[in-house]
Amino acid sequence: MHNRIIRWIAIQLAAIVTIIALGLIILGEIVTGPAPTAVETLLPDFPVEQVRIPAGDAYAVHGWLARGSYGKGALLLVHSMRSNRLEMLSRARFLNQQGYSVLMIDLQAHGETPGERITFGAREKADVTAATAYLRDTFPHERIGAIGVTLGAAAILLADPPLWLDALVLESLHPTLAEAVENRLRLHLGDYGAYLKFLLLPYLSLLLDLPLEALDPINRIGTLTAPVLLVAGTLDKHTTQAEAERLYAAIQSPKELWIVEGAGHYNMHTYAGRTYEARILEFLSSHLQRRQAN
Repeated sequence: MHNRIIRWIAIQLAAIVTIIALGLIILGEIVTGPAPTAVETLLPDFPVEQVRIPAGDAYAVHGWLARGSYGKGALLLVHSMRSNRLEMLSRARFLNQQGYSVLMIDLQAHGETPGERITFGAREKADVTAATAYLRDTFPHERIGAIGVTLGAAAILLADPPLWLDALVLESLHPTLAEAVENRLRLHLGDYGAYLKFLLLPYLSLLLDLPLEALDPINRIGTLTAPVLLVAGTLDKHTTQAEAERLYAAIQSPKELWIVEGAGHYNMHTYAGRTYEARILEFLSSHLQRRQAN
């Protein structure tokens, strides 16, 4: 009888471990699995050029380029996680109307840029590095800026060596990957679900083959030299206002913090509309547009 009880307990424990392991694998694939979309079948309603930008020898970054007016500056627009360049289309439209040249890209494993999995900036940083170099080559006499949203913002910060930018807008950016994961687990699975981070984070580190601390934007944001506008929402449960304020405190370059009342996560332009446009244009014009000599 004693042996049967021990055997039964062992079977139950093995079943629990198996279920947890399968759950982690499934959750890991949900989080890091690619998000391909046939973007180029949906052409925007203003003139763009389809571009392919080599990112090393492995693949090319897909994007759209809309040319603006000389002296107005050029901008790289980088979307959020599990999205694609279409997310940045409304921003590109109003910026291009003001004379800016704009480049919208699909990060690796998103849209039409190939990739095996989403890596929270580890591989995506090569995409923004290649895209920034492309803008420098295409517009050698222009000042270059970037707008990055969540994953896009993280990829910009994690670029190594740092990107040569003249202005930077960071939206809904997490300070650390651990906090980003915990916030999402708590949001979708409740307070007890947040404890899954102790299993999920090591598994993600194993999947990506690097320490997750290497992907923490707060460790890089203090090295920026370009002026920064940091944008966050008061109702953002994925990246809280307090987390945004920590990021802001770590910035050493000229900086502005815009806390958008009532805004949640992701598309600030959709939420704030004309107010967003006015704030972004005010910031960019002061740093990117070349003044005419009197």
